[in-house]
Amino acid sequence: MSLRTVPFGTTDMSITRVGFGAWAIGGGSWAYGWGDQDDDASVAAIRHAVESGVNWIDTAAVYGLGHSEEVVARALQPYGDADRPYVFTKCGLVWDENDRRVEPRRSGDAAGVRREVEASLRRLGTERIDLYQMHWPAPEQVQEYWQVLVDLKAEGKVRAVGLSNHDSKQLDAAEAIGHVDSLQPPFSLINRDVAGEELEWCHAHDTGVIVYSPMQSGLLTGAFTAERAASLPANDWRSRDAEFTGEQLQRNLALVAALWPIADRHETTVASIAIAWCLAYEGVTAAIVGARNPRQVDGWAGAPSVDLSTADLAEIADAVRRTGAGHGEI
Repeated sequence: MSLRTVPFGTTDMSITRVGFGAWAIGGGSWAYGWGDQDDDASVAAIRHAVESGVNWIDTAAVYGLGHSEEVVARALQPYGDADRPYVFTKCGLVWDENDRRVEPRRSGDAAGVRREVEASLRRLGTERIDLYQMHWPAPEQVQEYWQVLVDLKAEGKVRAVGLSNHDSKQLDAAEAIGHVDSLQPPFSLINRDVAGEELEWCHAHDTGVIVYSPMQSGLLTGAFTAERAASLPANDWRSRDAEFTGEQLQRNLALVAALWPIADRHETTVASIAIAWCLAYEGVTAAIVGARNPRQVDGWAGAPSVDLSTADLAEIADAVRRTGAGHGEI
């Protein structure tokens, strides 16, 4: 199958408007794991996404403390250069090898970033990473670690460079050194904080935007329930997240209930409606969507083809206001 592609900022890549997110498949043995995972099912999910037309995968060194990158590499073994998807990964979160449960620390140390890229290249089994991103702002100045990423691009270790979870001031500081090829911010109907300033900045600077958690880590799939939230295992970070408990969870589930009639009109899933809403924003290039088995891929692969009307968008905005779900611009 094939999905329509769009230019990815000023890079030489054109990407599908949905990409495979590999956070969850890292497993549950670290501070922000999603519980135990079946690697065989993860490999099948990645291959099913690629065969469904998805042409890029987003992972990070810290996901599963290296394990996600290894699973991605295993999944891509059968593919040659002509049909291999782009692989994006991230650096800047360093873990304690002696205690995997300790929260990884942020680091933008120049030598450390260089060690990280070599480790990711090794785990991914490739000679060049298609997009290399600083995962979170680090204690070091943006200019310090951004210069390293720009240098890695010039050296051919990486094809493009980006920032994740950075604000417009940090983007300005980086842009003064070298072009920011992409930004990866969180963005969903529940977390709408970047809808203004950061998306506008990226649109003005021809910077690609790949948003993550467009389904708010499963809340906006249409399959999540209060009972499921209550039964999340202790090694699933969502069990400790405010959006998955108490009144916030109830507001979020009320928003999901309001999306069902729109999904029915479009003969699609609630997940696809949530993703299509993100893709409707000016400045958003594509959305990162996770899956842990092929069936979950089928639930969102068609999202780019959902054309939300003005009336649909107004109905969604009204539902957000009425339920009080989330935060940020409507």
